[in-house]
Amino acid sequence: MIEQRARLDFSLKRVGSHFGSVTISIPEMYVSRLYSQASFAQQSRTHTHGFSRGTTPLAYIEKNFQPHLLEHIKEFLFKYFVINWLYREIINHKIFIAGEPRLTDISVQPNKPARYSFSLTLAQPIPLQGWKRLPFKAPKRKNYKDLDRQVVNFLKEEQKQQKEYVDNGIQLSDWVHFSVCILDTEGKPLFDNHTERLWIKIGTEEADAPFQKIFLGKKVGESFITDTACLQEYFSSHIDTHYPFKIKILGFTPHAYFSVDHLKKHFRMRNNLELHQKLIEVFSYRNDISQRRSTAEEALKLLLSRHSFEIPNHLVLHQQKEILDTIQDNPDYQVYKMQSDFQEKVRRLAIKQVKETIFSHQLCCYEGISATMEDVKGYLNLTKRARTKEFIYFEPPPTKFLGQEVPISSVLMEQSCLREKTLNHAIYYLTKQRARQT
Repeated sequence: MIEQRARLDFSLKRVGSHFGSVTISIPEMYVSRLYSQASFAQQSRTHTHGFSRGTTPLAYIEKNFQPHLLEHIKEFLFKYFVINWLYREIINHKIFIAGEPRLTDISVQPNKPARYSFSLTLAQPIPLQGWKRLPFKAPKRKNYKDLDRQVVNFLKEEQKQQKEYVDNGIQLSDWVHFSVCILDTEGKPLFDNHTERLWIKIGTEEADAPFQKIFLGKKVGESFITDTACLQEYFSSHIDTHYPFKIKILGFTPHAYFSVDHLKKHFRMRNNLELHQKLIEVFSYRNDISQRRSTAEEALKLLLSRHSFEIPNHLVLHQQKEILDTIQDNPDYQVYKMQSDFQEKVRRLAIKQVKETIFSHQLCCYEGISATMEDVKGYLNLTKRARTKEFIYFEPPPTKFLGQEVPISSVLMEQSCLREKTLNHAIYYLTKQRARQT
C-alpha cells in the first residue's frame, strides 16, 4: 500500500468586511519527524554530565532541550512550508488583500499539528469592467539621434556577449533556481518528497563564499547532497544543525549577457523595430525620469483616477515608515527633511504606492494573469543591467541580509514578477487602444 502524503491545511475566517484571519496547519507527523531530526542533531554535539559527547540519550535531549528545539522548528517549518503555501492559497482562493499578511501567532508542540496564524487586511473588490477602453496617451521619447545609437550599441554589445558565452555552469552574479529537500538520517526525504523551491543570486563578495562553494560550476539538472552551514542558517538560526539537504539545479540565468529573446517575450514584441522602440524607453530621459518610468506612472495614474477605492490608514502608516527607512540612506536626506511639506510628500507617496499595489493585485486576479518560470526568468533578466532595471517599476524583493546574498522563496519572486507582468499587461492594452483610435 502506498503511503499517502500528508497535506497542509489552509483556513480563512472573515472578521467583518475589512479583516480576515488565516490559519495554516502542518500535520503532526511532520512536526514529530522534524523534532526527532533536530534532537538527533543536538545529540551529536551535546556533552552532558555523565555521558561522553554524542552519547546523551535522545529522551534526555528531547525533554531538556525542548524550548530551543521548538523555536528551531517554528522557524524551519515557516520557511520550508508556510511562506510558499500561504501565498499559493491566497492566489488559489482569489483573496483580495491589501498589504502583506501579518504573522500573529505560532503554536508548535510535540505530537501536535503546528499552526501558523496570520491577519489579513481585505480589500474591497474594485469594478474593473471597461478599463481597456480608457483614453491613454503615453509620454513620448526625446528625439535625439544619439539615443538610437546608444540602443544599437547596447544591442551589439549584448549580442556579442551572448555569442561568446560558453556554458561552464553557474558563475558569479548568475541567478540560480533550485529545489531543497531535507533528508533523514537514512538519506530518505523527511517530508515525503516535499521540496522548497528557491532563487539565489550568486554574490561576488567575501561574505558570499559559502553559497559560491555550493553552486559555482553546477549545471541544470544536477543533483547533490550538502550539509553546508549557510543553508542550515537560512532555514533556522536557533540551533546548530547539520541536516543533509538534497539540492537540484532547476535553472539559472547567466549574468554574462542580457537576453534579447527574454526581453521580446516579456513585452510581447513581434519584430526588431518594436525591440528598438522599447529599449529607447530606458535610454530617453526627461527631468531625470525615463520614458518607461513616466509611462508606468501615467498609466497607473489614469487607472487609479477612474477606479476610486478606500485604503486602510494603518497600511499608509506602514508604507510611510518603509519610505523613510529607504531615504534615510540618501545623502540628501537632511535637506529633504528640512522642507516644510516633507511629511506631507511622504504621506502622499505612501498613499500612491499602497493604492498601486492593491490595484495591481486585483487587476491580476481579474485578468487571470499568472507567472510562469519563463516569466520569472524574463523578470530577472531585466535586473542584469543598470539601464534595463528601469523596466522594473515596483520595488523588487531584497536579496541581501547583512551584506550576504540569501535565498528567496520562489513564490515571493513570482509575486514580484506578477506585479510587473500585470503593469505591462495594462500598458499593453492602454497603448493598443490609443493606436486603434489614431
